[in-house]
This record gives sequence, C-alpha cells and structure tokens, in this order.
Amino acid sequence: MTLLPPTELRKVTEKPTFGFPSFRLTYLVNRFQPSPETVVLLLALLIGSGSGMGVVTFHYLIGLIHHLMLENLMSVIGVWGAWTLACVPILGGLIVGLMRWRTQDFGPGLSSLIAASQKGEIKRQLRPVTKMLAAAVSLGSGASLGPEGPSVEIGANFGMLLSVVLQVSQERQRLLLGAGAAAGLAAGFNAPIAGVFFALEVVLGATSFATSAVSVVLLAAVVAALIAHIGLGGQPAFALPVYQVRSPLELPLYLGLGLWASLVSLTYTQLIRLAKACFAGKVPGFSILGKIPLPIHPIIGGLIVGVTALYLPQILGIGYETVEAMLQDVEFSLQLLILLLLVKLAITAISVGSGFVGGVFAPAMFLGASLGSAYAKILANVAPAISGFMAAPPAYATVGMAAVLAASVRAPLTAILLLFELTRDYRIVLPLMAAVGLSVWLVERIKPNSNSNSNLQQIGLSELKDEQAEILQQILVQEAMHPCPKKLPATMTVIEAALEMTRDRTRSALVVNELGQLVGILSLEDINRTLSAWQNYPDSSTANQGNLSNQTLIDICTTDILYAHQDEPLSEALDRMSLRGLHQLPVVASDDPEQILGLLEREQIALTCNVAVTRKAICHYLPSVTTTDVVTSH
Repeated sequence: MTLLPPTELRKVTEKPTFGFPSFRLTYLVNRFQPSPETVVLLLALLIGSGSGMGVVTFHYLIGLIHHLMLENLMSVIGVWGAWTLACVPILGGLIVGLMRWRTQDFGPGLSSLIAASQKGEIKRQLRPVTKMLAAAVSLGSGASLGPEGPSVEIGANFGMLLSVVLQVSQERQRLLLGAGAAAGLAAGFNAPIAGVFFALEVVLGATSFATSAVSVVLLAAVVAALIAHIGLGGQPAFALPVYQVRSPLELPLYLGLGLWASLVSLTYTQLIRLAKACFAGKVPGFSILGKIPLPIHPIIGGLIVGVTALYLPQILGIGYETVEAMLQDVEFSLQLLILLLLVKLAITAISVGSGFVGGVFAPAMFLGASLGSAYAKILANVAPAISGFMAAPPAYATVGMAAVLAASVRAPLTAILLLFELTRDYRIVLPLMAAVGLSVWLVERIKPNSNSNSNLQQIGLSELKDEQAEILQQILVQEAMHPCPKKLPATMTVIEAALEMTRDRTRSALVVNELGQLVGILSLEDINRTLSAWQNYPDSSTANQGNLSNQTLIDICTTDILYAHQDEPLSEALDRMSLRGLHQLPVVASDDPEQILGLLEREQIALTCNVAVTRKAICHYLPSVTTTDVVTSH
C-alpha cells in the first residue's frame, strides 16, 4: 500500500470548511491578485459592515424578546399576581437550556478566539448566530448581563470567519479578529474610539500599535459605528446633567472612589469565578449542582433571578434605565444604593455561572454607578463641611462606572474612552483618569492578572491554554537553568569582557569577586551602552578616554540583583523577572545568596516549557509514561 505524504494525506482526509463560497472568494482574490494591504483594507470594510448589521440585528432581537416576554406575556399572566414576574427569567432560562441541550456548545468566546489566532487553529465550531440568539433570549428575559460581550463576539466571529475562508497568515488573522472586535464594540456602544482601543489594548496587545494595524481597526470600527448610527440612532447611551469640578481639593475624593472601585471589581470577578465553580460542582456544599445536566442550569439561574426581581426589579436585564436614573440625579436612598450594589453583584455572578449568555461590561457600569452615588452620599453625610466643594452624585456615579469597568476587565484606556464617548462630556475626564488609574493599579497589585498569560506572552508562549500553562507551575527552576553559566571576574575590563562574550556568543555573564562569590550580573546591553558612551566622549580628552578604557566590570554591572532558587517553581521566577523586565536571573543557594548554582534565561524558560508541553502531548501515545515523568524529565 502506498503511503501519501502528510500534506497530501491532509488534503484527502480534511473536508472543506466552508465549501463553494470559500472557494469562489479565494479564487477571485487569486484571480485579480490585489496587494496584501488592499485585501486587508477591503476585508476591514467587509468586517465593519457585517459586524454593524449583526449588532443592529442583535439589538432589535433583544427589544423584540423583551417586548414579547415582559410586555405581551406579562399582560396575560400578570392578572394572576405580582409573583408572575418571576416566570419571565425562568422561561428565558428554559429556552437557553433547550438551546444548550440542542447545540451542546455556543461556540468559542473572545478569549478562545484570541488564543486560536495566536495558535493558528480553531478547535471549536464558530456559532455566531446561535450565540446571538441565546444572548438575545438571556437579555430580553431579564438575565443580569450586558449586550457588549455578544456584540464584540459577533464582530470577532465575522473577522475570524473571513480569515479562515481566505486562509490568511496567522498575523493577519489576528489583525482581522481585532478589527472585528473593534467593530462589534463600536457598534454595540456607538463608541468607535473605545472600540479601536479595545482591539489594540485587549485583542492585539500593547505591542501592536503599528500604523497598519491601527488603520485597519479604525476603518472597521468607523463603518460598524456608522451602520449602528443609522440602525439604532446616534444619541449617547447616557445623558449627564451639567457637571463641573468645583475645587482642586475634590480630586483626592475621586482617588478614594478609585480605591473602593478596585475592591468592588475584585469582588465582582471573584464572585463570577465562584459562581461558575459552584454550578460545576467544584465548591464544597454545591457538588449536587455538578450532577445536574448543564441545560437545567439556566432554569435554576432564571428561578433565582426571577425571585430576586420580585423584591428588587431594578436588577433585571441590562439595567441602563436604572443607571440613567442615577446619572440624572433621581433620588435613591443610601440603603437602596448599597442594596442594589450587593444584589447586582450576586445576581450577575449567578447569571454567568448558570449559563446565561451576555457580557460583563454593562453590569460593571451598573455596579460603578451604584458605588459612585453611594460614595458621594456617604461623604456628604460623614463630612457635611466638604459637601460644598463636591460635585453632585451623578458625577461620582459616572467616574465610578469607568473605574469599576476598567479594573474588572483590566482595560483602562478602553474604559476611559468608552465613558467619555457614552457621556460626551469632557469635564469628567480628569477625575475619570485619576480614579481609573488608581483602581487598575490597585487591582494589579492585589491580584496580578495571571490568567491573561501576560508573562507567557513575553517569552513567546501566549498560545498556551490554561491547562498547559499549569505546567509552568510544576517545573522547577533547576530544570531550566544553565548549570555552568559564564563567570567573569569583577576586575576584568569592559573591553576584555566584550571580546570574551562575543567570542563565546554569550548574552549574559555573572560577575564574581576573587573568592568566586556573586557580586553582579552583566549583559551585552550593559557593554554596548558603555561602549556607546565612550564613542560620544570628546576625542581631545585622551586621558579621560584612557581611564574609560580601563573601566572594570564592577563599575557597569548590575549589583542590585534579584535571585532565583533551584527548588522553586519556574512560574515564580518568571513573575520576578517580568516585574523588573529582566531577561535573566542568577540561581543561588537558598542559604547562601553568594553561592552560584546556575543562570536562568527567558529563552531557556520558553524552550523548557515547549518541551514539557510536547512531552505531555505524547502521553496519549505512550501509556507507560506518566504525567509526572513528562513534566520533570530532561
């Protein structure tokens, strides 16, 4: 039997992903052979228009289901009593549960799409229409979620679909995904600037602020926002009363609001994780929920939401009406604001954990508005003397919205620009930036965003899944370190060190004293920086140049050293390196920091992790090899 080469075998066994339309579109592109830049710009126009129309359709679907359930249905069953309001979220949960039972999967979320674009393959089928319908039912029936998450995913799915159809490169696939996400957010909130920054800040990453990337994302966002403007209207989402900063002394008050916003956002994100774990049966006392079929979970969530809405109907649905009332300075008692804050936290977590489909932006803004209004009222009650120097509660509600949102999604620029575009009031920007900056900084200090794989991205491992990233915590430093690093005496001149390191092609070296003890660490960057300084020195001062040429390593090396220990997890050492932007760490004995055991470098960490991932993957084909052997063996 003749064996086909792997590439030919793949051509035979793989089925076409999208059939005739995909072939026809690819044929047209190959036929006219436009430049790559032209193709990407045309695709950006297509993504923007498709995303805009998809988001407009989505919003009309939400309105239609809301009208059918909360108006038509309630007009029929409402005569039985006020308790019938609880039937609406239960019915929504039943419909979402049936959809989940029928389809099993609503398709990948935005984080999964980003990971797929980085890895170059999609393992889950794209289901943008199914997810859009499930989200419309969830939001229209009163689930405590928002429309922005599905809106972003509508655009992201459209961008990913086109990239797969045209079989573009991995880099352009990620660019089209970012353009789709920007278009979705721009259309969903009628905020094109925030949509662009969301794509650049969250989807593409901080390193992708290139002119070509910005132009494509800008074009998609503008087209989507234009279509949304035509289909949904161009008015801002919220209207603010007249606002002004009454005194420079008011700025510290907004910083205090940023402090509280960081605590609320941490509680918000942790409650969502806890609710997901509870419904998965991973929390003691809730294991029974893990035994209940997944399609039943939305019904349970709908029941909880419905019963709560009988006593506090403001928590139902997206909640923009309640937020608008807070921004218009409608009187809310302090007790009601605090109650809304606490109950919205719990109900949003339950909505997400039980399987309803929606976004977390709108609930975060609801929480921020409640927090800001309550904060202003508490300050006025505790210190009446400063009330004359304070703006009205709506100003604090607006700043609170941005601060909680920014800290929850770790996207400060997006939050600032989004609130600016939603309110269209420049006077709020200065306190907005102060509170957002402090809240995000505090959240990063209290709970670094380990789930974003930001440290892994820095060493080229951003494509790892969460379960694969756990390998990094299982490997010890001794598995990745160089046991015999380059050592140079502290008395060696810079010229001698440069010659020796270039000869040995070594990026880093450890500087030791006459006893062989570690006193510093040296890199080629240190040497190049010193050599550049010599070149810029005045030629006439030959005496001083001679002194510089006799400069020793102890004068230029880094003596303020961070260490790693051979028996600590590799993830901890990587966190320490990322904190200071280091490329290497000396490995020393735990009881003697001057005793050198090795050198840990970023490149070697990446290689070690990739090797461990590969070994773990082949466990399926080598049953005799255990997972422990895979992770720890050399």
